[in-house]
Formats: sequence, C-alpha cells, structure tokens
Amino acid sequence: MLPWQVKLPGKALHLCPMSFGICSLSIVPCRREPASASEMVTQLLFGETYEVVEEREDWISIVTSYDRYPCWISAKQHTALADQPPEIQQAGMLSSELIQVISNRDTQAVFPLTIGAVLPGFTNHVCHLGEISFLFEGHVTDAAIRKPVKDLIDTAYLFLNAPYLWGGRSPFGIDCSGFVQLVYKLNGYQLPRDASQQVELGMPLSFVEEAEAGDLAFFDNEQGSIVHVGIVLDNQRIIHASGSVRVDRFDHYGIFHSDTKKYSHMLRVIKKII
Repeated sequence: MLPWQVKLPGKALHLCPMSFGICSLSIVPCRREPASASEMVTQLLFGETYEVVEEREDWISIVTSYDRYPCWISAKQHTALADQPPEIQQAGMLSSELIQVISNRDTQAVFPLTIGAVLPGFTNHVCHLGEISFLFEGHVTDAAIRKPVKDLIDTAYLFLNAPYLWGGRSPFGIDCSGFVQLVYKLNGYQLPRDASQQVELGMPLSFVEEAEAGDLAFFDNEQGSIVHVGIVLDNQRIIHASGSVRVDRFDHYGIFHSDTKKYSHMLRVIKKII
C-alpha cells in the first residue's frame, strides 16, 4: 500500500499525491459531501481545472483552480490531467455566448457549452484538452484583458431571466454570487465564489448615492451574515439573481422587489471593486 492510500471499511479511499483534473463536460455539479443527494455548492464549466485531494470509489474531493473552492465531484465525471495545469485558469480564452456548441475533432461528437467555459490553448477556433482537440466557432473573450464597466454591465444583462439555482454558474441556473463571479470573470476580474468572500474585497462606500455602475451591493440576514450580492446599475438599480436574474431598485434599506412591492433583502454595504 502506498503512503497516501488508506483502507476504509467497505470503501477505497486514496489520499492523492499532487494530481489534477479538467472538466470535459458542459457542466459538472460539485457537492458539499460525497453523495448525489448532497447540496450542490458550485459547478465546474468545460475547460476548468482542479486539484485532486482524495479519491474514493465513486467520489473525488477536489479544490477548484480558479477560486480554490473545496467540493466533491462524481468519479464518473472526472477527467485526469497528466501534468499540472498551466496558470491559464486565472486568464485564458472563454466562450462569451450564452449557449454555443463545441465538437470533438476526432469523433465529431457535438455538445453545448455555456458562457464562461474555458477554451485551453485556443488558436484558430481550436482548443485542446490533453490529447483531444475541439472545434469552437463561437465568440470568445480574453479573460486576461480587463474590460470597461460598460462591457461588464452588458454581460450582466445577457443573464436576464436565467433561473435561480443554488450553486449554479450557467444560464440554465445560477445563484447570486455565481452570477457576480462569472460576469466579472468574463470581463477580466477575478472574484472568489461566495458572497461572504466577495464582501471582503474593495472599498466600502458611505452612501447609496455614491454607488456607480459595476459596484457590488451586499445584503445580510437577521444574524448579520452576508447572504446576497448584486451588481449596481445606474439610478439606484441593481441586477441580481433572486428567483431569476432580474433588475430591481434599491436604497439604503435594501432591495425593493418590483413585483411584491416589498423589501426582499436588507442592505449591509456597497463595495467599489473596480
């Protein structure tokens, strides 16, 4: 038995030496615990890499490369990398279309990609996952280039009406902090995964009236924990994921839901990130 392998009753568990994987599917759900019924805490998008921490019979414990997020994925959805991934996860070319298709150049198999998918080694419409080449003819954006606020807001509007999904990071389902992280990523800015982590960034503003488009507004619960985040627009409006990605007005109390005519989230702080 190798020094990183441990035998548990009924289960094979391997504490891995440094090894890595890459998402080769459109979307892979990431769980809090190694079980299909466990809470989904985030998702991997095509081309995103991760470090393997533990291997069990059916589940793999990972830490995502982009935001260092610990979680579990199904062993059936793991694609191993022979070498440590280059530091492209903080930059690289990304798909900038809500939905587009990509095709395996060897098998001709076609499957969908969502906005924000990573295209490793992208050149002349071709990207590479290990030995496999894929053809992608959609629009792309270079995540190494920081775009102006106008571009960031235009990206946010692409997600309008996307359904809310706890742990989601795609137009088919997205949560509030996943929405903020993905919009910023597509425009060259790296943010952590959760609202409670994102609130640690940037410079706080004293008044709502000081807020400008592209700032982030954070909201808390009765216990004082940060539970929601959205992107400030102009004229004291905010775009955020709550039921769906939507635009509401907000003030020093919080978000005023245009449908219910009630405050849905209580404002804690506004941060200038860029």
